[in-house]
Amino acid sequence: MDAIDRRIVSVLQRDGRTSITDLAAAVGLSPTPCARRLARLESDGVITGYGARVDQRALGLPVSVFIWVELETQSKEAVDAFERAIRGFDRVMECHLMTGTRDILMRVIAADLADFDRFLEDRLMRVPGIRSLRSSFALRSMVARAALPVA
Repeated sequence: MDAIDRRIVSVLQRDGRTSITDLAAAVGLSPTPCARRLARLESDGVITGYGARVDQRALGLPVSVFIWVELETQSKEAVDAFERAIRGFDRVMECHLMTGTRDILMRVIAADLADFDRFLEDRLMRVPGIRSLRSSFALRSMVARAALPVA
């Protein structure tokens, strides 16, 4: 990626609905070469998609819970089975395999404490292979970036 590609990515991270004409003007190209670069960035997997950013509170899901999961075993099979199970849970917004004393860190959203309790009892606690769960509720978000640094 050169400087122009980085500017294209930067502009689109701020506004993914930018027209090709406006994008080209913003990065100092004519529309045709800009469109070619954009197509290459998409086909190379640099730009993975477009979508609206939605405020979870506006959808009635204001609670964010971070859950540390320790598996009974850390085998590839156990991790893969856990991953397959939680992929179907739409309340899981992020899930990361971690180093250290806990195996997995998840961010789950909920409407309220009762909603989170239902998710925990009806979904997560039914996943086989979990040794322990530890959860922490986010009081507020201090930094939440949607755009990656491209400089």
